[in-house]
Amino acid sequence: MNKSELIDAMAADAGISKAAAKAALESMLKNVAGALNNGGRVSLVGFGSWSVSDRAARDGRNPQTGATIKIAAKKVVKFKAGAELEGGLK
Repeated sequence: MNKSELIDAMAADAGISKAAAKAALESMLKNVAGALNNGGRVSLVGFGSWSVSDRAARDGRNPQTGATIKIAAKKVVKFKAGAELEGGLK
């Protein structure tokens, strides 16, 4: 499912226009990203939670040359599925 298919499904399920569903989805994504950028955590009970974690600097290899390269430290987003999401998968 891509973004436009999700918007179509949301509009049909909620009985709203596609424009309203698109606005709701974009607002949700913007607010999740904003919370994570501020160092927060977002939890949707039953669905899952997003958090930010620090990834340490490390050495890597260039696959074409085999040369060792330095990979900088960075922050990464992690998602942990909730019980209802994990339990509902077949």
